[in-house]
Amino acid sequence: MVRAYVGVTLAVTCLLSAATAAQERPFVEAVGNVMPMALPPGGSPPRMADGHVDLSGAWFTGPTGKANAWSVVPDERVVEAPIPFQPWAQERFDSMSRVEIELDGNANVRCAPPGTPGMFTENAYLAMIVMKPGLFVHLIENNNRWRIVRTDGRPHKSAEELEPLFNGDEVGHWEGDTLVIDSISIDERTFVLDGWFHSDELHVIERLRRPSMNYLEYQFTIEDPKVLTEPWTSAWRIHSLAGEDPTENFCTNNENVEQFRKLLEIQDSQN
Repeated sequence: MVRAYVGVTLAVTCLLSAATAAQERPFVEAVGNVMPMALPPGGSPPRMADGHVDLSGAWFTGPTGKANAWSVVPDERVVEAPIPFQPWAQERFDSMSRVEIELDGNANVRCAPPGTPGMFTENAYLAMIVMKPGLFVHLIENNNRWRIVRTDGRPHKSAEELEPLFNGDEVGHWEGDTLVIDSISIDERTFVLDGWFHSDELHVIERLRRPSMNYLEYQFTIEDPKVLTEPWTSAWRIHSLAGEDPTENFCTNNENVEQFRKLLEIQDSQN
């Protein structure tokens, strides 16, 4: 089976056909041909040998256990507080064009790692989590992306050992049935979400919980004293258990990126 996801071509087509639409993020909502049906809770979540909830499984964003691109109903936007940008950062963020956001800031277009929290926030593909006591493995179907986090409560590396990495230096611990992943030293080339840039002092705290067999919930907190006036925490976002495994899917440098850039620039000039 070949999966169909919203990509650059669809994004450009929709943008050109909606030249007078308001500039909102995200710019394109996926619409397919399937009526969405939420999965039932599915009973209690499984647990590992150490008693912690087992987050293992293949997951899609949303409540249906399927790729949101198949749905005739666009995903409902979660209500979240405004990003508390510092004045200079707000001005820069507001001035970013669709070209910059879609082509320069989109890891999937550039075939670049999405980073942290982008492994969740910038991924529409099937994700797989594999766990055992003390270990969290996160795999994304798109472009062979992965990360490994030790969840035994160990500290971050010393300052002398740290280096900028796309996923950063990641450590995990449990707070009851919630897994907390703490990441620092994250490469500045990544975006938090939808053009949200960050500094070298980005600190990401991710929380994952599994309230029932068929559902995974994800939340993240952003601390960035060079860009934000205060920390920001997302709403809890829903993921649902998929009845399939990841398939091989590799990203190649898009030969049409410059063509898409020109089309987007035309669309921007018409607004």
